[in-house]
Amino acid sequence: MKRKVVLTCAVTGDGPLHPKYPDYPITPEQIANACLEAARAGASAVHIHGRDPHTGLGNRSPEIFREIVERVRAENSEIVINLTTGMGGTFVPHPDNEALAHPTTDVASAEDRVRHVLENRPEICTLDATTMNLEGGIAGAPDCVFMNTPGKLRDMAALIREAGVKVEIEAFNPGDILLARKMIEDGQIDAPPLFQLCLGVKWSAPADVKSLVYMKDLLPADALWSAFGVSRNQMPMVALSTMMGGHCRVGLEDNIYLERGVFATNGQLVERAARIIRDLGCEVATPDEAREIFGLGGAASLPLAKRA
Repeated sequence: MKRKVVLTCAVTGDGPLHPKYPDYPITPEQIANACLEAARAGASAVHIHGRDPHTGLGNRSPEIFREIVERVRAENSEIVINLTTGMGGTFVPHPDNEALAHPTTDVASAEDRVRHVLENRPEICTLDATTMNLEGGIAGAPDCVFMNTPGKLRDMAALIREAGVKVEIEAFNPGDILLARKMIEDGQIDAPPLFQLCLGVKWSAPADVKSLVYMKDLLPADALWSAFGVSRNQMPMVALSTMMGGHCRVGLEDNIYLERGVFATNGQLVERAARIIRDLGCEVATPDEAREIFGLGGAASLPLAKRA
């Protein structure tokens, strides 16, 4: 029997928009349609960020996420939904005095960062076990820190567990895995853990064979894991992760090109990744197979109004 590979599509992030990209998903309707497109192309799961429908900037309000989730579920009750909790962790130091926060800083409480998860009850949500430098270029404040302290992560993990949602631990560097392992050992994240190895982000672990092998070897023995590469490394990482026994992620959050100078759609990226997975002797998991592989509780089967 061929091994089943869970293929997630991250349909839109919350980063700056490419000014020349046509019709990048911004509004709840567009983001929901992008999820449905990915599902039709064969994705097992969709990973979702919210954006302000007027400005295009990242927006974590429960209302934005609720509209996206309801639109997806109205047309597709099968696809696994994975919501981000990364928004609300950006500290932008003031360029004149880095001890002070620039007005574009967005550092929220644990409750605020997971409120949309508690209200929408996806089957999976992310937990970014990392603190790292990012280049911003936002309103005169070019540098920022994506900040997730151990205490904040513990508080978020507790709220997510109470909601019955599976945590997907996003690790950008080897030390992130060590922090997550400590949380697992302390009972703050349930076993078996699910990791997403995020490679190729500037100033973090590169998207190459050595990094993937090293980070995989740091995972707990019972860990489920997936990996993705940014930009031109997206499809090579699909192949590497598949060959090493992991799962995969593609999508416009991580890469907007089908090839050099040619913009992609989420559906095209899913189709290409699925072909790679099949060519390597595996099969893309259906949403229900993904639920079985990841040990999900099936929260998506409940109507929003009936969820606790």
